[in-house]
Amino acid sequence: MTAPGHGADPLVPDSPPGQPPHRQTTWYRVLAGAAALLILSLIAVTCIDVIGRYLLNRPFGGAYELTQMLLAALVFVALPLTTADGSHVEVDLALHLFPRPVQRLLGRLAGIVSGLALAYFTWRLLVIGLDQLHDGTRSPSLALPMAPLAFLAAASCAVSAVIILFRREEP
Repeated sequence: MTAPGHGADPLVPDSPPGQPPHRQTTWYRVLAGAAALLILSLIAVTCIDVIGRYLLNRPFGGAYELTQMLLAALVFVALPLTTADGSHVEVDLALHLFPRPVQRLLGRLAGIVSGLALAYFTWRLLVIGLDQLHDGTRSPSLALPMAPLAFLAAASCAVSAVIILFRREEP
């Protein structure tokens, strides 16, 4: 018997108990790394603003705007991670009253509705992004282009829709 992380192949760590194996996939790790970088960026912007404001009397003029954009990017980068982990908030007050096959059917229907909603969000965000790109929409203070954020959000919703629509049922 080997300890976790010390399996036959030392380059492929075993997943900790309860951790889905998809967390070892490249796309998951890239998105998790991007989310970590966005969090570090939020911390850096806040620290620079606080130090500049209270110690140097020179606040970071675009801190509020940049924080908003970084936070939006973080939410959308994390959306496929949350979807893949099945970590969205669910309320199932009466689900246990139904037989297991009905529970599975209702779960599948909820997945289809969620996937369709995410597909709709994808379409709308693409339209918004294309409009912003065409109009050259920029943020007010820092004049950062807004279209890339809309395209990131659309891609995130599309990936999440695919994940939720093709999720395998738990045994």
